[in-house]
Amino acid sequence: MVKIIFRDHTGQSREVEAEPGSTVMEAAIRNGIPGIVAECGGACACATCHVYVDEAFMPLVGEPEPMEEDMLDFAFDVRPTSRLSCQIRVRDNLDGLIVNTPEKQA
Repeated sequence: MVKIIFRDHTGQSREVEAEPGSTVMEAAIRNGIPGIVAECGGACACATCHVYVDEAFMPLVGEPEPMEEDMLDFAFDVRPTSRLSCQIRVRDNLDGLIVNTPEKQA
């Protein structure tokens, strides 16, 4: 299992475990993480699973694909570390991943 830390806009953290091969969004939904709405269920068709990836993990997570970039245009308060959590595949090397949820989802 891979540990993921979700931090909300107030600074409150919640640590969860995720199966490699699942997505960060799936881990959030399974664990009732506030701030992850995931209206499209992970189809990269909305921006309601928007997160900010901790800068230390950006090289491991990578840049968004063009389709994800298009969806991020609809997200609230997009930043250089913005990603859609449905597009981040959980891998062993992401153990300890920190993602921050925005104050609100678009």
